[in-house]
Amino acid sequence: MLFNELGLSDKVLSAVADAGYTEPTPIQAQAIPHVLARRDVLGLAQTGTGKTAAFTLPMLTLLEQGRARARMPRTLILEPTRELAAQVEENFVKYGKNHKLNVALLIGGVSFGDQDAKLLRGVDVLIATPGRLLDHVERGRLLLSGIEILVIDEADRMLDMGFIPDIERVCKLVPFTRQTLFFSATMPPEIQRLVAQFLSNPVQIEASRPSSTASTITQLLVASAKEDYAKRDTLRRLINEAESLQNGIIFCNRKSEVAVVHKSLLRHGFKAVCLHGDMDQRSRMQALDQFRTGEATLLVASDVAARGLDIPAVSHVFNYDTPHHAEDYVHRIGRTGRAGRAGAAFTIVTPAETKSLAAIEKLIGKPIEWMEGSSLDALPPAEPRARGGRERGERSERGERGGRGRETGRDSGREERGERRGARPARRRDTEPTPEAAEEIAAAPVETASERPVRSRRRGKDGETAASAAPATREPREALEPREQRPPRERGRDKAPAPAAAPARAPVTPLTHRRSERNPADEPADTSHLPAFLLRPVKIKAG
Repeated sequence: MLFNELGLSDKVLSAVADAGYTEPTPIQAQAIPHVLARRDVLGLAQTGTGKTAAFTLPMLTLLEQGRARARMPRTLILEPTRELAAQVEENFVKYGKNHKLNVALLIGGVSFGDQDAKLLRGVDVLIATPGRLLDHVERGRLLLSGIEILVIDEADRMLDMGFIPDIERVCKLVPFTRQTLFFSATMPPEIQRLVAQFLSNPVQIEASRPSSTASTITQLLVASAKEDYAKRDTLRRLINEAESLQNGIIFCNRKSEVAVVHKSLLRHGFKAVCLHGDMDQRSRMQALDQFRTGEATLLVASDVAARGLDIPAVSHVFNYDTPHHAEDYVHRIGRTGRAGRAGAAFTIVTPAETKSLAAIEKLIGKPIEWMEGSSLDALPPAEPRARGGRERGERSERGERGGRGRETGRDSGREERGERRGARPARRRDTEPTPEAAEEIAAAPVETASERPVRSRRRGKDGETAASAAPATREPREALEPREQRPPRERGRDKAPAPAAAPARAPVTPLTHRRSERNPADEPADTSHLPAFLLRPVKIKAG
């Protein structure tokens, strides 16, 4: 079957021919006629089978008639990530070059002002992520009452990223009579509920068995120890030994590991860029452009880049971490072996990731072969990890810098210093002298108490210390004056002497107040020396 047999317009067929395509993929051949017939479509296909063109080409044909109004787009395409949304925009620009259609992209990381200006002019095709789309709706800058076709792409990825509540809200904002195109690689129960709720008698198209891998991809497992430095060493070895490596994508489970692996590859001389969710939009697009143009050979990415990125010439995929979800494995290795090309996928497996590996093999329905000479049973026993995250004897990733301690790690440096110093001697109290040392101690003269110098450092009046003022020898005890004789102590406990009696006080005569005797303090004071104005009476008015 050819594209000209699917019912597409001449303008679309001309653009497809200019792009170099003549035969549609299975999902395109099945979906395009139903989309042109205004039927709801449920498309199930693995990544890399041409799902984007399956809804882009018929939408361009349907949009040739009609005209968009301000702030009321005619079609809406929802994508889970910014990269996928930008990629769909590129497809509309490529296949719609013969159409005069306005395409707007609503994604995060771009100012609202530029997007509002596009909406004000009128939009035929609106491509958006759920979060930024609802932001414009809440600000009153966008109306969805004119939507004719609603496309929900990568629905299972929407589920993983927590966008299902936003999708339900968007579906309630668009008209009930719209046409809905629903594409997904897997069909978990939550996606089935969403399909039953928002699709009306859909046509189900299954180009291949869900969660199946392409036959053009060579899949191999590589065993590695669980330490991070061992996994990085295994990854570098795979990259160096890979045959016909043109470029490759390295997938990690966490964003922090993406940054660590990227820096490690740069230190070892590899041309690599990274892509993860914490990067701004400008850095993301710059990294993708460098990888597409061949300026960078390796792309280290998280699962944000595993879905739908159209990079057709990827020759290798390296799973630095075995994915936790089995479906992610299918989407990761689907970046290679696209459009009938041959590809290779290597997955590094540690002893702690055997359960994830079993789930992957159960999902794809076949066991994955181990690389020749690689097995988890053949791994050497794990050595104690050196301080600083480096193996003993492993050269630091900071380069061939000097210093033997840096080359072998801190622990080996400490061992070398210990060997140079020798064993630490035991304490003196825990050792016994040798016979020769005992004879020397016995033959040494014994210093008597009278011969010892006074150790006191108290200073006298003249500034001399007690050691210099005192004589070097002491007089014998017999020559000293005898102490005064004290009475013998009583047997038993020594009782403290009783305190001396307090001196007797003089008798206190009680005071008696008689009327005849006047107290001098009660007599009026002498005021003859005071000025007259102080003796003048003062009148006080009651408040």
